[in-house]
Amino acid sequence: MRISVFGCGYLGAVHAAAMASLGHEVVGIDPDAAKIALLSSGRTPFFEPGLPELLTAGLARGRLRFTTDPSEAAAADVHFVGVGTPQRKDGTGADLTYVDQAIADLLPYLRHGALVVGKSTVPVGTAARLAKIVGAVGARLAWNPEFLREGYAVKDTIEPDRLVYGLDAATAEQDAALLDEVYASAIAHDTPRIVTDYATSELVKVAANSFLATKISFINAMAEIAEVVGGDVTQLADALGHDTRIGRRFLNAGVGFGGGCLPKDIRAFAARAEELGRGDSVAFLKQVDEINLRRRQHMVDRVVDSFGGIVHGRRVAVLGLAFKPFSDDVRDSPALDIAVRLNGLGAEVMSHDPEAIPNSRRLHPQLTYTEDLDEALEGAEAVVLVTEWNVYRGLDPVATAAKVARPVIFDGRNVLDPPAWRAAGWTCTGMGR
Repeated sequence: MRISVFGCGYLGAVHAAAMASLGHEVVGIDPDAAKIALLSSGRTPFFEPGLPELLTAGLARGRLRFTTDPSEAAAADVHFVGVGTPQRKDGTGADLTYVDQAIADLLPYLRHGALVVGKSTVPVGTAARLAKIVGAVGARLAWNPEFLREGYAVKDTIEPDRLVYGLDAATAEQDAALLDEVYASAIAHDTPRIVTDYATSELVKVAANSFLATKISFINAMAEIAEVVGGDVTQLADALGHDTRIGRRFLNAGVGFGGGCLPKDIRAFAARAEELGRGDSVAFLKQVDEINLRRRQHMVDRVVDSFGGIVHGRRVAVLGLAFKPFSDDVRDSPALDIAVRLNGLGAEVMSHDPEAIPNSRRLHPQLTYTEDLDEALEGAEAVVLVTEWNVYRGLDPVATAAKVARPVIFDGRNVLDPPAWRAAGWTCTGMGR
């Protein structure tokens, strides 16, 4: 099929490359000329495993191209909108500027009967509003939320765990058939497919993220209790996880969640609920957010306490800056925030991350960074592990002890083996353990 993808950021670039790999003819459109030049040369503006190979293959086969010219979308049968919906600067709601602009840019080139497919995470009610706009030129709208995990986005696009189509009841049958052609490969592998209305499809993504955020904050709240009573939150999570009604995934205590989705999505959901007069229904999300944010300060407090209350002038190695491994995304990253807070207290912070240093440096040039893990550890009086990259998981406690000035480590993700580290002479402190 001929497909256009408006927005070539994280979501759009991955979607465009994945669709081309499935045999479609795809044009990616974005007003950022520098980004388009980068993608057109086979390079990615962000780190995502597997994407460079997919991108290069699509370009080489002639199935994939990128442009700043929206008129290049005119020949497409299906137009995907995958632009960002960041948190508004004047509040906690979602900023729909980029969504509205993408529709405005696309509108003059929509053929009668074309299908516009929204993938962006938007407040409920957005699709119904946009359907009227594209309907005025004889086109139709569907909402097809994305469920990508950073670090696994290519797999999640090509082999999704479910497909959700939010459709207009009047044209649902033909629009579903068209989307089935787009996702023929996933359909052939019996991927669960849910056809619903606009409002439900919009709610699916924010509800999923709200549930996951709640699960993470729940176990972090239990970690706070476990620390007071001398319990082990990791064993608690293991015991809870054996209950099939609960499950073990996302029950990992630590310094909390971050990234470009969960934090802003739960805030936007709560803001939209307030607008609808149902703020009480999701009032708990504010508590979820508060629990999450205070985990960062809790880690900082523990580091400061280890120095007797004064961290000024003490050398601290912060291992990790991205909000999660296999990503260079530092948006709302607990790891980067902890480094910034320690630096603000006067600590000599040496920050390391396998992929996220360039993005971190753009946001916080005041920090000291190194791409050499040994240099980060050398002479450290405290080590703070805050992103669970494999290179940190695999550190040898004996060899690492020889590099630092003071063998004290804080495991902000509970991924180390405390007995092994303590046997090597370390003071090893986890979260809720």
